[in-house]
Amino acid sequence: MAVIGAGSWGTALAIQLARAGHPVRLWGRDAAQVDSMRASRRNVRYLPGALFPKNLEVTASLGDALDGARDALIAVPSHAFRSMLQEIAPRLHPATRIAWATKGFEIGSGRLPHQVVAEMLETRAGAVLSGPTFAKEVGAGLPTALTVASKDVQFAKQLALSLSGPNFRAYTQTDIMGVEVGGAVKNVIAIGSGIADGAGFGANTRVALITRGLAEMMRLGVKLGAARDTFMGLAGLGDLVLTCTDDQSRNRRFGMALGRGESAAQAHGAIDQVIEGISAAQAVHAVAQGLAVDMPICREVYEIMHAGKPVRAAVQALMSREVRSESE
Repeated sequence: MAVIGAGSWGTALAIQLARAGHPVRLWGRDAAQVDSMRASRRNVRYLPGALFPKNLEVTASLGDALDGARDALIAVPSHAFRSMLQEIAPRLHPATRIAWATKGFEIGSGRLPHQVVAEMLETRAGAVLSGPTFAKEVGAGLPTALTVASKDVQFAKQLALSLSGPNFRAYTQTDIMGVEVGGAVKNVIAIGSGIADGAGFGANTRVALITRGLAEMMRLGVKLGAARDTFMGLAGLGDLVLTCTDDQSRNRRFGMALGRGESAAQAHGAIDQVIEGISAAQAVHAVAQGLAVDMPICREVYEIMHAGKPVRAAVQALMSREVRSESE
């Protein structure tokens, strides 16, 4: 197995696959960082507490990482996903299957990762990994569950078995659209939840945002052809609750800083890692507008971050909406 991307999540997945008994090659772009990981047998920058198993190799060569790999798992931020596919495409064996742990709509095109894969790699088997997972806890071997979604049922099952171990359980799904919409929207709601907590609005507000955020996620997903039930699973409700309530979430911490009155630049600088919800808010807003899907929480988060709307004005806009049925 080749894991492409040596950030916190790619490293955690590589460790888990190796722990489960599989030979793994982890690729990182930064040669100096790769040398450091090779020498220390850990990712000091992103996951310093997790030692690499003996069957985990690290390389800065894409060719070496992909050489003879039956499966390639891509774990890069959404803004780098298309360019990463372009890099690996000429190096892939015709039989190599592709999986990804990337979440989010592509800025500009509004495509989800599986649609980008279909566009660039055509008929190659593909699967997405998603669910309520923090890299630090996976690296530490704490009990975790996630979803593997693929139209290829056999591939999904094989990948789930490859990941599974005493403290890691993978479930399978065929609804790639639903799983990916859940992963794209939850980061936007998590920023909203963080903003509310940073502003001191309390537990009632947080739970209302999560619940109504789930309704928005469902509304968009169903419009795109997803199954409603998918959003009650690990990649929907599970990932949403985790990201909105735990301070390991970079999106939540970013939102909390905004709620306390810090600028986006200050908040981003303090976290010093990719915050997927920033671009996700823009992408989700554009997709929702294009499909005429009502997503008021996502719209207000977008307005706060990308149009300079004051937090309390956004809250007032949400609270003054006309009374309607909860099922709408």
